[in-house]
Amino acid sequence: MSKQQQAELKKSVAPFAAPNIKSSISQIINTILPFFIVWFLAYQSLSISIWLTLPLTVVAAGFAVRTFIIFHDCAHDSFFKSNKANRIVGTLTGIMTHFAFSKWKRSHAMHHATSSNLDKRGTGDIWMMTVNEYRNASFWKRLQYRLYRNPIVMFGLGPFFLFLIENRFNKKQAKRKEKLNTYIINASIVTIYALLIWAIGWQAFLIVQVPILFVSGALGIWLFYVQHQFEDSYFENEEDWSFVKAAVDGSSYYKLPKVMQWMTGNIGFHHVHHLSPRVPNYNLEKTHENVTSLQQATTITLASSLQSIRFRLYDEKNKSFVNFKEMKALLKEENRGVYH
Repeated sequence: MSKQQQAELKKSVAPFAAPNIKSSISQIINTILPFFIVWFLAYQSLSISIWLTLPLTVVAAGFAVRTFIIFHDCAHDSFFKSNKANRIVGTLTGIMTHFAFSKWKRSHAMHHATSSNLDKRGTGDIWMMTVNEYRNASFWKRLQYRLYRNPIVMFGLGPFFLFLIENRFNKKQAKRKEKLNTYIINASIVTIYALLIWAIGWQAFLIVQVPILFVSGALGIWLFYVQHQFEDSYFENEEDWSFVKAAVDGSSYYKLPKVMQWMTGNIGFHHVHHLSPRVPNYNLEKTHENVTSLQQATTITLASSLQSIRFRLYDEKNKSFVNFKEMKALLKEENRGVYH
């Protein structure tokens, strides 16, 4: 894709990068209100059976993911025209989803600016090492990486690390305004938790809230993981890296069933989102359908996306993902070549 084609592609997406106040308000109503209703029903169902409660918590987790997409759009200043409105709604949904708005906004902006750039990884990304980096790493770093990439750790323990540690503390270099936003969100979560425990008891609170956090967190990590780490994904070093190619070739079109697409706020159209983060989530599908070039993005389905679970390292030489067993085979071949 030439630079002129890239510029034309960005220009063709621009008309969709405008929030619609009616659509935004409508999405708040059909997302946040149902979340609270289902949460309340889950609590009430405890008097009948916990086996009725747990399915309701899964539904509530789905609405929590959809709430996060509103939070996500606010972080891109794409949900409302007003930056102040984005900040206020972003902070409120940050309390609901347990994400620090200003902190995450900064790190996520860095993710967009460096996505698929092998020389600028590390902020707002899933940790990914190349074959060469892993080969040259110390034993302890290799062990740490293996644990991190283990699906049980990533999707099982990951949500708790995300909500209890990663989102609760500021970076040392964070500015005062960012730190204050995190303190406000943390204090609000503690206050709400305390009131709920006082009102319904800690056992009922944990039975309802913990599954919601776990399921929504695991789903969120999965979506973030699979939409950048898939077969034939795009990764390049700084000198060859292109923002447009990183968006179209380095972000997937995750084709989900309509119910799941709705519940995840169209984030499956991730290639559109990375090309133009100012496109609100309710315009992503429309953009994909109207801009022909975007339909060439790699499409993954629920079934094909499961293959990405086995990806562990990125092989720069062959431009593909490999697991640890395949990595060992590659290194043996290289050593055999050097020996001969």
